[in-house]
Amino acid sequence: MTRQVSPFWPLEWWTAWWDAWSPEAYVAPLDDSGQAGALARLHATAFARPWDRHEFERMLCERSTLTHALWRSGAVQGFVLSRKVADEAEILTVVVSPSLRGGGLSRRLLGEHLSDLARSGIRHVHLEVDEGNDPALRLYARHGFRQVGERTGYYTRADGTRATALTMTAVLA
Repeated sequence: MTRQVSPFWPLEWWTAWWDAWSPEAYVAPLDDSGQAGALARLHATAFARPWDRHEFERMLCERSTLTHALWRSGAVQGFVLSRKVADEAEILTVVVSPSLRGGGLSRRLLGEHLSDLARSGIRHVHLEVDEGNDPALRLYARHGFRQVGERTGYYTRADGTRATALTMTAVLA
């Protein structure tokens, strides 16, 4: 059997090497359900009731789902996941690895995700956020989200208490 060699093999080799060894983070769309385990592990670092691998597998296979991953050194270090309907989307979750939080990467991740949503015809984006999550509230405000409502006792915290969810909306240009 003869192995077919792509005429672009040097580029493919370089891209694979860069993905594995570059300390630089980059954002790219993610539609590979093979990354569901990595997403579930990251999600567990940020939420009292994390989603499991099977939930991520199911969502990544849905045509209405758009996911962007933050990659660094060949591994998913963050992600944002949205569900689209007509010209609206709901951001279901945003997570960045604890070791990378506070470095501006969530701003880049969310910015690229919102730009991709806008290019696909989305005009309004909605989300919910724990009222006590100040870093997330600052992030969303930077991207034009404004509070439109609240859901008292919506989230369960790690200590068992309940937290209010703020509902927010942004209009994409």
